Amino acid sequence: MKFNTRIRYGIRTMLEIAMGDSGQGVLQKDIARNQLISVKYLDAIIHALKKANLICNVKGKKSGYILTRPPQEITMMDVYQAFDDEICVVDCCAKDFDCKNDAICDVKLFWGNLNEMIADYFHSFTLQDFLDKREARALIIDEPTD
Repeated sequence: MKFNTRIRYGIRTMLEIAMGDSGQGVLQKDIARNQLISVKYLDAIIHALKKANLICNVKGKKSGYILTRPPQEITMMDVYQAFDDEICVVDCCAKDFDCKNDAICDVKLFWGNLNEMIADYFHSFTLQDFLDKREARALIIDEPTD
């Protein structure tokens, strides 16, 4: 299974905004530079995140971006759903999929359980978890060695 670049870049963009959220907002050009995302492609990412009400502009059109909620309240599923409706590892896991083999399928339970595990993980992981791991890593790097 592979997650598309919109979802991956959306998570990176949200993390960049969470790390730089000083009240003045993070500029799109800085996100693009720091995350190695083209400004043009980032336009679409930013648009989807704004439409999902995950980020907003601080002052106006040319201002920086801030989170609309604290990082501990934004899950990776929130970010995922800014770009796609549901996690679906195989077609038969989709809510609206009508499978002709449903009554005799021996593997649907396997795929359904896997799908649920992935969705649960996305629901359980927040932007704050990224920030905490980053801070812990920084402490390890900054520790003096004897």
